[in-house]
Amino acid sequence: MTAIATTTVILVMKKKIKLLYLNHRNFVLYAVFGAISTGLEFALYSALCHVMPFQWANVIGFHVGILCSFYLNRHFNFKVEDNIILRFISFYLVQLVGLGISSLSLHILINVFGFGKNLAKLISIAVVALLLFLLNNYITFRKSSR
Repeated sequence: MTAIATTTVILVMKKKIKLLYLNHRNFVLYAVFGAISTGLEFALYSALCHVMPFQWANVIGFHVGILCSFYLNRHFNFKVEDNIILRFISFYLVQLVGLGISSLSLHILINVFGFGKNLAKLISIAVVALLLFLLNNYITFRKSSR
């Protein structure tokens, strides 16, 4: 491949990536901030599993992740500044749905199917993340209709 062809391919790829980002900005940022929050949650869960039952470690880690995710998404992704308390309550309730699904899936994966605690948590995270994006996008962070 010539230098001109390589440069053209790179420019086309950059343009496509930028277009993908612009068309799906909220999802991309939600995924990035979700990865940060989930990484914090998972690290805390893994550490706490050594000193307490996995169910409690899951609840504590999940709540730390909730606070981190709300802050990042409100300020930098959806950029909504109105009704902060109501939005947090909405976000928290949506996250509790995720916590319920996470707890149930951990119980089933660990106690029924015999998965390791960390692998079960990773599977749980994948399932819950998509559901929570959809719920938060359409409920918690929708723009006010004023």
